[in-house]
Amino acid sequence: MKSLKVGLVQHSCTTDQQENIKKCCEQIRQIATQGAELVVLQELHNNQYFCQTEDISHFDLAESIPGATTQKFSKLAKQLEIVLVISLFEKRAAGLYHNTAVVFEKDGSIAGTYRKMHIPDDPGYYENFYFTPGDLGFTPIVTSVGKLGVLICWDQWYPEAARMMALAGAEILIYPTAIGHDPNDNLAEQQRQLDAWMIVQRGHAVANGIPIITANRVGFEADPSQATAGINFWGSSFVVGCQGEILAQTGTDTEELLAVNLNLDNSEKTRQIWPFFRDRRIDQYQDLLKRFRD
Repeated sequence: MKSLKVGLVQHSCTTDQQENIKKCCEQIRQIATQGAELVVLQELHNNQYFCQTEDISHFDLAESIPGATTQKFSKLAKQLEIVLVISLFEKRAAGLYHNTAVVFEKDGSIAGTYRKMHIPDDPGYYENFYFTPGDLGFTPIVTSVGKLGVLICWDQWYPEAARMMALAGAEILIYPTAIGHDPNDNLAEQQRQLDAWMIVQRGHAVANGIPIITANRVGFEADPSQATAGINFWGSSFVVGCQGEILAQTGTDTEELLAVNLNLDNSEKTRQIWPFFRDRRIDQYQDLLKRFRD
């Protein structure tokens, strides 16, 4: 059996960047002691979710890759001998920024990067103000623990993104995430949104026959502009198997670590009984390249 122990980190963030980074490092060390070979952090873990407002001062949070943060996490990955997935606000050039995931190999080298492709622009999630859409495509990052299909948050709603990664040979889909409730929504609506978020990702696992790791942040973060009621990040980080089965899940309001054993042989077995790739009608999908069929 080809087995891999994966770990994810779910935590809250403060306005103190160095404290956030320190917390990340401590939790990575903890999950590594549980035997995790692959560790995934949440989206934009170095800071609070600054995209609730459009404020040019937040561009000062962006950093180059490689840079100070990648140097710190590179050293940690090498020391712990783990493959590590982190998430940064990347400054590519003056006036050009991305929401970027960085994957470190066990020797501390950068195995690859992924720039978020789908950029939301909604109340409380003004990411289009900060991030240029990614230009690296849907290309898995090759590591010593397998080919990782790294995507980021809003990407998780798009079956095309998951499919493209799977078609390129991804063995695991990974989603660093920052998503939560509007405190003004009633409890029923909050539950519907959380359920939809999990259902769509479990569907990606089923449709592609591969496991998924999703690491979300937790805790309340106020909107500095007071235009909205802020965001209650709903946690609920999870790992699912190739048939969409939930292997492990965190709570909605606590900082937690998850360590889960994945049987990577299950992908081939699942695709043998559900041969979706075989039966795809690729000769009939041209209209997928249209915005809408009028």
